Amino acid sequence: MSQKNLFLFKPLAFRTQVLLLVGTLVVATLLVQGAYLNHRQGQIITEQMGLRAMMVAQTVALMPELIQAFDTPDPARVIQPLAEQVRIATGARYVVVGNQEGIRYAHPLPERLGLPMVGGDNERALLGGEAYFSQAEGSLGEAIRGKAPVVNAQGEIIGLVSVGFMLEKVDVDIDNYLALSWGLIGLMLLLGLCGAWWLAHHFKKVILGLEPHEIARLVMEKDAILHSIHEGIVAVNQEGHITLLNQAARRLLDLPDESSTLGRPVQELVPNSKMREVLSSGERQFNQEMWIGEHPVVVNRVPIVHEGKIEGAVATFRSRQEILELSLALKTVNKDMDALRVQAHEFSNKLYTISGLLQLNKPQQALSLIRQETDREQARLATVLEHIADPLVGGILLGKMAYAEQKGVRLELVEDSALHTRLSGRGQDVLISVLGNLLNNAVDAALQGGQHQSRIRLFFTDLGEQLLFEVEDNGPGVDPALMAHIFQDGFSTKPGRHRGIGLALVRQLCLENGGDISLEDGDLGGACFIVTLAKTRMALNEDKAP
Repeated sequence: MSQKNLFLFKPLAFRTQVLLLVGTLVVATLLVQGAYLNHRQGQIITEQMGLRAMMVAQTVALMPELIQAFDTPDPARVIQPLAEQVRIATGARYVVVGNQEGIRYAHPLPERLGLPMVGGDNERALLGGEAYFSQAEGSLGEAIRGKAPVVNAQGEIIGLVSVGFMLEKVDVDIDNYLALSWGLIGLMLLLGLCGAWWLAHHFKKVILGLEPHEIARLVMEKDAILHSIHEGIVAVNQEGHITLLNQAARRLLDLPDESSTLGRPVQELVPNSKMREVLSSGERQFNQEMWIGEHPVVVNRVPIVHEGKIEGAVATFRSRQEILELSLALKTVNKDMDALRVQAHEFSNKLYTISGLLQLNKPQQALSLIRQETDREQARLATVLEHIADPLVGGILLGKMAYAEQKGVRLELVEDSALHTRLSGRGQDVLISVLGNLLNNAVDAALQGGQHQSRIRLFFTDLGEQLLFEVEDNGPGVDPALMAHIFQDGFSTKPGRHRGIGLALVRQLCLENGGDISLEDGDLGGACFIVTLAKTRMALNEDKAP
């Protein structure tokens, strides 16, 4: 690292280091110590509640009246009042008494008398004669429970007593004990962080040795970056040497790391860069197209100016793919709008015709015209529903069939076509874009073929591991000399601007989704485009399907 870069880096790093070191030390020490002490205090309170529950259970188990009641015909009649007196006096949530089979003789809810005890941890008392406490889920909720066996005069275990304090009440008691402790810890944390901030701020004032113009250049450079497109970013100083290169730029330029590029002239990494022009003229350049390796990008270049002097420049660039998709979407919308205008015009003519027939008192002819239009639309809809399971893909196909019909082109579906795969959202977007482009191009090609009947034939299938689509027209076909260029971005045989986008985008979408596109001579005499897409990338994941 150069001496200049080291000098620029140390003040900020040292200030941050002091703040992080002191602040982290204070916070970590107080939090660890407070968490341990509070956790230990909570354990002690929990143990005390457990011991209290166990002692109450032992006391109840030693009551002579309770032991004698086990030999009576109805033990619950004597034991239930005794247990309730103890429960109320001790503040326990429940005092439950049961026999050796766990059948309740006492319970806070009288309707549960005679039912089995819940919890599953009675064996130590009933089999081993042990008094203990535990935490378990009972019929009234999770509680800390003390258990003790009931032993008769002969030393036989005839039942057990279970005394419980609800865990939520124990937690409330613990929270009350710990509230003051955490409050003090919070105050100490605040004081410690304030002290760390003051110390870091003091060191910043003492050791800051940067010149004002250097600080201003850094601030303006960051500000220019923040106000530009946040994809690939390259910043240079007034000598044209790179001072900043983000991860997206390194990936696009195929560079290993940032340290090997900082300080190098920008012309070494991007030979066709125009950063030198911006540094010399001070003029901003927006939406400039250029190639970086094999990637077409759109670049914005902004100079960094301080007190009328150019201190450097920042270039931001993004993939031209976004603009291609936007242009394609706009083109599709325009075509759909034209189709809707035509449909509205034709529909208006038909309405006028029906109105005229009714005025001429020809209702049968009017009904016949309505039935004819309805049957044609229903037949078209039934055909699409029979072949395509996905509604969005079916919708784009219905729209293109109507569009082709308005243009005087017959769009045919091959009888064996089928697409029963459930598509993901990404798969739907890809297919809509691919089919929309190919069918639009096929309509244009079919109209140029000079045939008596312009035709398009569409075949698709999802058998196997891929989705296969074939779009064939009876147009003039593609000149063999142009085969190598037909999928290149910007290449088109049609006149006008904004051409050469659709096929390039289709090919890119195919490659991104595990497939490809190829061109062959079709049986109808024109071109036949064959598209394959990986089913695993297009299909909806059934495990995540709603």
